[in-house]
Amino acid sequence: MSTHDDSDHGPPIFKAVSSSARQLFQLLNCIRFAPKCQVQISNEGLRFAAEESRVMQGIVFLDKALFTTFNCALPEVADDEADSVADLPNFQVSLSALLETLQIFGATEAPSARFSRSDADGYISNVRRDRPNAFSNQALGMAGICRLSYTGLGSPFGIILEEAGVITTCNLNTYEPDNPEEIPFQRDEMQVKIIMQARWLFDAISELSSTSPNRLDITASPTVPYLSLAATGHLGSASMEFGKGRELLETFSVAEKWTQSYKFEMIKAASEAMRLASKVSVRGDEQGVLSLQFMVEVEGGGVSFVDFRFVPYLREDDEDDGSEENIGSDYGNIED
Repeated sequence: MSTHDDSDHGPPIFKAVSSSARQLFQLLNCIRFAPKCQVQISNEGLRFAAEESRVMQGIVFLDKALFTTFNCALPEVADDEADSVADLPNFQVSLSALLETLQIFGATEAPSARFSRSDADGYISNVRRDRPNAFSNQALGMAGICRLSYTGLGSPFGIILEEAGVITTCNLNTYEPDNPEEIPFQRDEMQVKIIMQARWLFDAISELSSTSPNRLDITASPTVPYLSLAATGHLGSASMEFGKGRELLETFSVAEKWTQSYKFEMIKAASEAMRLASKVSVRGDEQGVLSLQFMVEVEGGGVSFVDFRFVPYLREDDEDDGSEENIGSDYGNIED
């Protein structure tokens, strides 16, 4: 259910000010694979979650430390329910509309084809490919002040942007939340834990995408080749291997060989987070659920995290055709 004008909803229960609309855009742009995202407001920050067909989820948490001011006056609840997630303000917004609003002053790069950008671009750093540089729109544009507000159930999500004396006010319609189940990850049954520089993963996925693959096989082993990524598609196959040296894999914990397959386009959808982050934690559990947690360094010396979870193909579907129907126990067989 979409909302209407918020003039009858009273004072906001949430207000926050960020000194950089660009920073918010860059983080939320990591989960732009879905048309809508679910927003949850708490005293600790804002949680934005996007989902694709119950086989892929992306979550961005904007900690209150990212904002210059953060005021949250949540409705009072009973003491024994104070920590209940259900009591927190929860709604959906159009993710595309939110991103377009945050870059309304052009202070961010428009979404680019990360996998087709020419290496011949003279101003792209050869140290960190596709990373913002002194000639990018991010560096040349002004940060822009961003004010967020939410009055309560049925009210819009308010965004006020100010830059160089120009003020733009946007009210995004909010919708009833779907309350989708979170893809369960069994931390006590974790089979793989690897920490590496995010750029190595970005470069690997970029190279493998050249074969237009439909499936990505990830294998982790306590012996050589330790970590390998293999892409398979109609144009052929390709693979990449990572050595165990600390310069490549900072943390490597694999008890026994672990192999799972995922839809390539799902993993590729996390490429913006790979491009933006400094490090990534790659984890896999006994059921084959893949967790990618990206650490993003933000302006001011802090860090923020972007989390993805992916459901694997059925293990017996070795000769699958890449169709979504064959993905991951169809979610139903994955235990909580």
